Amino acid sequence: MLSRGEVQFAVLGPVRAWRGAGEIDLGAPQQRALLALLLVRAGHPVSLAEIVDVLWGEDPPTTAVNVVHRHVGVLRRLLEPDLPVRAAGRWLVRSAGGYRLDADPDAVDVLRFRALSQQARQATDADAGRAAGLFAEALELWRGVCVAGIDADARAHPVFAAVEREFLAAARDAADAGVRAGQVLRLLPALQEAAVRAPLDEPLQAGLVLALAAAGQQAEALAVYQRVREQLANELGIDPGAEMAAAHATVLRRVATRSGAVVLPPEPVQRPRPAQLPADPATFVGRRTELARALALHAGDVAAATVVISAIGGMAGVGKTTLAVHWAHQVADQFTDGQLYVNLRGFSAEADVMRPEQALRGFLDALGVAPQSVPTGLDAQAALYRSLLTGRRMLVLLDNARDVEQVRPLLPGAGGCLAIVTSRSAMPGLVAAEGAQSLTLDVLSAEQGRDFLARRLGADRVAAEPAAVEQIVTLCAGLPLALAIVAARAVTNPAFPLAATAKELRETHGSLDAFSGADGSINVRATFSWSYRTLSPDAMRLFRLLGGHPGPDVGVPAAASLLGVPVRQVRPLLAELTTAHMLVQSSPGRYGFHELLGAYAAELAETVDVAGELDLVKRRNVEYYRRTAFRADRLLQPQRVPPQFASLPAADHVIAEPFEDQRAALAWFTTERADRA
Repeated sequence: MLSRGEVQFAVLGPVRAWRGAGEIDLGAPQQRALLALLLVRAGHPVSLAEIVDVLWGEDPPTTAVNVVHRHVGVLRRLLEPDLPVRAAGRWLVRSAGGYRLDADPDAVDVLRFRALSQQARQATDADAGRAAGLFAEALELWRGVCVAGIDADARAHPVFAAVEREFLAAARDAADAGVRAGQVLRLLPALQEAAVRAPLDEPLQAGLVLALAAAGQQAEALAVYQRVREQLANELGIDPGAEMAAAHATVLRRVATRSGAVVLPPEPVQRPRPAQLPADPATFVGRRTELARALALHAGDVAAATVVISAIGGMAGVGKTTLAVHWAHQVADQFTDGQLYVNLRGFSAEADVMRPEQALRGFLDALGVAPQSVPTGLDAQAALYRSLLTGRRMLVLLDNARDVEQVRPLLPGAGGCLAIVTSRSAMPGLVAAEGAQSLTLDVLSAEQGRDFLARRLGADRVAAEPAAVEQIVTLCAGLPLALAIVAARAVTNPAFPLAATAKELRETHGSLDAFSGADGSINVRATFSWSYRTLSPDAMRLFRLLGGHPGPDVGVPAAASLLGVPVRQVRPLLAELTTAHMLVQSSPGRYGFHELLGAYAAELAETVDVAGELDLVKRRNVEYYRRTAFRADRLLQPQRVPPQFASLPAADHVIAEPFEDQRAALAWFTTERADRA
């Protein structure tokens, strides 16, 4: 059986797996759905027919069985990479015409949940306090709806719906044990989330009413009763049943006992519908393709059972927040319960990145939760937040995020919501684990750059100096932040011709001096620095050294030669820089800068690295080209070898391109010549 120390699984929320401290990328949603099915039925065979039914429903393709076998093969390689295909002791095995997953109960959250719930029920009569603690431990394993992130049709399958019912049953029993033991505070977040998921489940709602009253929250308890009473009347045309009425009477008796008379508490304070979006940028221009794609992401899904998550990425200053805010305003009227917004300060001048707990407290306050009712601990706060959003149509804009772990607790857990995340990090984990749709912004085209300036300076002023405008757009390299800085200076000096601005940019070309100012938010150098300081030291050094490389892009061996390290050591650094949008992978195996980022890298190299080291790097770069050109020439013209290049001395830490054939050698010459033409 799969040992607890090897791999851990989660299906009570997003489908995830870890080996040790590292999360495993489980692949596409359909592959995750297959793993989720096997985990929910762990220890029992699952037939191929049931697997096909979960993955495709009533319309499977003719290749369905073969696809299932391929998915199983991939999962085995991901989770048991060191075991041969037919090795004994595998945990994912063929069984009864299908597959069976054999796992330690402690390795799978749903198995742990079931075991704790069973122990709690066995302890209820003898020790309600112990039962309440076990139920709390079981319910805290949930991180959202069961198997979040897979296809909505698959998630609606009875096998997963049954797990949701297990959650509701455990919540009902937990409320009873907690009230009898007087231990309800730890249970309240889970009870509130369960009540939102099942608003017409009267036993569950009655348990929540009693638990809130036991916690001294009589006003909240009576508000729950009133909400359920109205919903029963509006949707079913009935009054609350005996269990709900008894819970209501119990709360009233508590109020009477404390006050000496039956006086109903005042109605809870009604907060306005949250509308926290920043103002729609009046100067928004361009991005028609990106905006159309963004609008299409959630078309038809506003009231669906899925949470729509979009991750907008791109380099510093490219306009991620501007697009996100404009998009949010375009669709805000579709989210009738309001909009939440937070700047997570993932990349900013402020020293402290916002912790998820801080953001959650702000959201809970906006949703009407009294400060004394906010639970302690990130998991409990996130559970209450998800509970409050369940059944609502809410837009959540998480701006300037640092990483996936900062974002994940702030995502809605049920359908009807749209979450928009902006970050300078590519956040592949959000795409893989949460099913987010990725949208990466590039710089503005020349036409968009002209429109950008016309919107800010006026069409007449831009039309009067077309040549100067063309130069300004080109020298700003299409970066919206740089264009905004130049436009702001032109606005404050309306008498100055745009030709003078273009001349200043030409004179400072290759540096960032023309894009600097006292305000860090409109200073290109400062804005780039916020991304740079999040890099690892080795990635920082590679970034600086690449700033002195000739040409617009560089291959992997050339980058390794600059650093003086093997290729296997430079690949993770290039990936880190690409993920942070400090580099762009212009084509397979080649990496380049945005022009202004290249200038920033060169500036850093001059101020951080010593001159002697930079000279050594330049010599290694020259040696890389000399050795690679020699190798390519030998392949292309093996009979013509210049005497002076008959042999080359060994060069430490310089890696020539490993050409496979003449075609690869000629392609290298062609690429390098074009880059430097």
